[in-house]
Amino acid sequence: MEAKTVKESRVIRTDLVMPNETNNHNTMFGGILMRNIDANSAIAARRHCRTDVVTASTDSVDFLVPIKPTDSVCLESFVTWTGRSSIEVFTKAIAEDLNTGQRRIAATAFLTFVSISPEGKPQQVPQILPETEEEKKLHETGAVRAELRKTRRNQAKELASYISLSKPWE
Repeated sequence: MEAKTVKESRVIRTDLVMPNETNNHNTMFGGILMRNIDANSAIAARRHCRTDVVTASTDSVDFLVPIKPTDSVCLESFVTWTGRSSIEVFTKAIAEDLNTGQRRIAATAFLTFVSISPEGKPQQVPQILPETEEEKKLHETGAVRAELRKTRRNQAKELASYISLSKPWE
């Protein structure tokens, strides 16, 4: 399987912040931004492997500055690291004040997807070839994030074994 460059997976989406997407602080709802990050990241993962994918984890969404109604939000997503069937995608949210032109990194996120065959089984994905300094730095640190992800997943499975399936309404 031939490796692919990061630029082959890059997805850029720009939206206005609409009134129904703001909260009582007059900033963009974090949940709406998270939904958009997941969708944009999934497209990047699919561009990389050209198969169906499922979201396996969201490592983090770090909200750095508020996004205001006068902003546009540009999401840039691209593949940073791959395992056998997993694809790590980095997304940065860039807010731009449309009145002044000031741009700032509003949020960053790492999500992991798994490539799925038509039979619904995980399948091998191409490796990634970083080219720019940003891509190389994110790629170099990908294996560490993958190990942390595995540890966190095992801990979540262990915790799930202790969680009751009670029906609190009964």
